[in-house]
Amino acid sequence: MKNIAVVTSNRAEYGILIPLIKKIYADDDLHLMLIVTGAHLSEKYGYTIEQIKDDGFPIAAAIPILEEGNTVLDVSLSMANAIKGFSEFFFNNRPDMLVLLGDRTEMLGVAAAAMNANIPIAHLHGGEVTEGAVDDCVRHALTKMSYIHFTGTDIYRNRVIQMGEHPARVFNVGALSAENILNVPLMSELEIKSDIDIPNDMNYAVLTLHPETVESLSPKKAAGILCECMDKERNTFFVITASNSDVGGDIINNIFINYANQNPNAVFCHSLGMKKYLSAVKHAEYVIGNSSSGIIEAPILGVPTVNIGDRQRGRIMAQTIINTAFDIPSICDAISKTAEIDRIPSNIYGDGNTSEKVVSIIKKVLQDKIDLKKGFYDLDPVRR
Repeated sequence: MKNIAVVTSNRAEYGILIPLIKKIYADDDLHLMLIVTGAHLSEKYGYTIEQIKDDGFPIAAAIPILEEGNTVLDVSLSMANAIKGFSEFFFNNRPDMLVLLGDRTEMLGVAAAAMNANIPIAHLHGGEVTEGAVDDCVRHALTKMSYIHFTGTDIYRNRVIQMGEHPARVFNVGALSAENILNVPLMSELEIKSDIDIPNDMNYAVLTLHPETVESLSPKKAAGILCECMDKERNTFFVITASNSDVGGDIINNIFINYANQNPNAVFCHSLGMKKYLSAVKHAEYVIGNSSSGIIEAPILGVPTVNIGDRQRGRIMAQTIINTAFDIPSICDAISKTAEIDRIPSNIYGDGNTSEKVVSIIKKVLQDKIDLKKGFYDLDPVRR
């Protein structure tokens, strides 16, 4: 039996990983080592390890790494804490493979610890581009530290190969988000409105704003712009979900909490969980902000997205997405255009069988001896 470690550090990531965690846990040839870390262990972010426990998954370890704040120093110290905590864990509990998703900064620390311990890494969602966030270079760094790669589209697969990874180790399996949407029974509009306290007689939008970590626009200014936009859209109720633990995330959350406390057309939700979040998106008039969920999940559901700023620039965009600048007139104009968009679900990210494909490939790869001495795959071989 092969030990497969899966790391989750926040609510959004865990929601995406659920189908893969289930598949690994149910497979007779694999043993799930679920490692919980980061924001899951923080009361400020909802102590969402309790949700994982409620879902019935055994937790192999809970490794605290998160610093209290989210300044530049705090983010760097959290990465350092990850190297220390996961190095100690891997020294005593060596998995046969480590599964990491995406682009979180703390995952660099996790990957560094695994790399030093010669543990092969399977990376999900490599090859994507988000030019307005530091996540972009983090994701590419994780790609180069990983042994096998599971991408969301063929375009992303080609980018990973372009980075020198051998095609035999790069697989387009679609997105786990698509699997969740296509296979999880979601709540009705009445159910989700009742659960989140959305007025029955109002249309609503789902708003998520993360800091643009490589842009000059401050989190305070960005959140203030969206508050002014919500003021101008008084006939719409806004379900505001929490920002992540990037630098400036606390500032954004505090501004939106104050707005929701003072205005009847908004509610702030620290953590909805995967099912409630997808249900809220499904019945929304539109999704607004700069979260990747507006680029991946919302289009799969056919829900229009108002994508603001540069954080997601470079990703593949479905026809239901309206890109706009970070100013009030442009955002309000984009909101008005969402009513004209045909709510046609996108099939860019696969057929809903991603976790089955990932587990099958991992099992096949682990049948053979893994040589971590990767060569660089040149698209046009250099003559020697």
